[in-house]
Amino acid sequence: MAPNRLRLQRKSAWLNPLTQLGIAALACVIWPFFLTVRFLPARWHDYVAQNTLIACLIALVLGFTLHRSLSKLPGTFESFGILPGYLASFGLVLSGILLLRIEYTRSLLVLSFFACVVWFFMVYLVVQRKTVLRLGTIPGGRMPAFAELAGVSSVELSLDSSLEEIDAITADFRFDHSDEWEARIADFTLAGIPIYHSKDLYESLTGRTELEHLSENNFGALGPANSWMLPKQAIDWIVALSLAPIVLPVCLIAAIAVRIDSPGPSLFRQSRTGYRGEEFTVFKFRTMKVSNNGSAKAPVEELITRKEDDRITRLGRFLRFTRIDELPQLINVLRGEMSLIGPRPEATGLADWYQAEVPFYRYRHIVKPGITGWAQVNQGHVAGVDDIKLKLQYDFYYIRNFSIWLDILIVMKTVKTMLTGFGHK
Repeated sequence: MAPNRLRLQRKSAWLNPLTQLGIAALACVIWPFFLTVRFLPARWHDYVAQNTLIACLIALVLGFTLHRSLSKLPGTFESFGILPGYLASFGLVLSGILLLRIEYTRSLLVLSFFACVVWFFMVYLVVQRKTVLRLGTIPGGRMPAFAELAGVSSVELSLDSSLEEIDAITADFRFDHSDEWEARIADFTLAGIPIYHSKDLYESLTGRTELEHLSENNFGALGPANSWMLPKQAIDWIVALSLAPIVLPVCLIAAIAVRIDSPGPSLFRQSRTGYRGEEFTVFKFRTMKVSNNGSAKAPVEELITRKEDDRITRLGRFLRFTRIDELPQLINVLRGEMSLIGPRPEATGLADWYQAEVPFYRYRHIVKPGITGWAQVNQGHVAGVDDIKLKLQYDFYYIRNFSIWLDILIVMKTVKTMLTGFGHK
């Protein structure tokens, strides 16, 4: 398993994938099957019930694969992939059943779906959530602060340290370790103890890439994986067009409400720095009193949204909390200036300021900016240089691990953000 897809867990029979899958088959498919044939008209020898049993087993295996693929993403937990994984798998299986016109038992399919979701959430809460990674660190080089991470217990090793209470070992592979440590590391590897580069492991556990230098992706290139570029652009268009009938009524109501709430236009236009450093005009619903902060030449102080900013209108606070103010940016997506998911575009004045203060800042423009992004769902709104440096760690991680799985995870976290108002100002 590649380090950036690492998901470390304490060794336990409960955490073995095949064990989990086998028990889940009994609890989430076989048991619901017997309940169905016992209390409903279907019988165990009924081919319709048997067809559904096979379909549920296929959905279980597919959902198990999907939810584990999502949960292996750095900075995530096992629970993140459960609901979307099984929604997707049972949805695909049901689509296949309807397409092929296979007779099935609806009650068994529904019961099995809910059993899968409940079962794996229970496994997560009882076993995996309490799992603590016992990490041994080899001295030398640049070693991140693993001890400060939740769910990690780290201890610095010596050449004669016992490894009985250690799940994994990390070292800075760029450091020139002594011959004794080189031999000891080889012994650890031969003994089957996983050893990871400290930089990759820290990214895996936090979902952030440090700003010490530009980080290459898994293929050794500085740019994102091109294989996902074209499909992502096509999906952006399809989703934006599909959302239009739903979004337009909401936008109409919001536009009228903004005009009623305070003097000024409904839409807010601002020059922002986008893909490959090109400037473009972003569209949002106006949430502040009318000012000149849409100008690229506005003072930096006016471009920064402060906590409890008195320029924000009453309605504006609600629009920001729910993220409804971002809906007009679907226009930017359809114009090809933005993506649904990517680093948030900054006002041109702010981007120029950050670029002068933060190394590698312009690197974030190597992908299209997005309506939502990895930094937004993990950190929220920021403005100061110190906060921007942390935000860039999330942006660089997104670029380095550019993939459909990460985009799916961001969509899931965005829904949670919209419901909780996390990170808004």
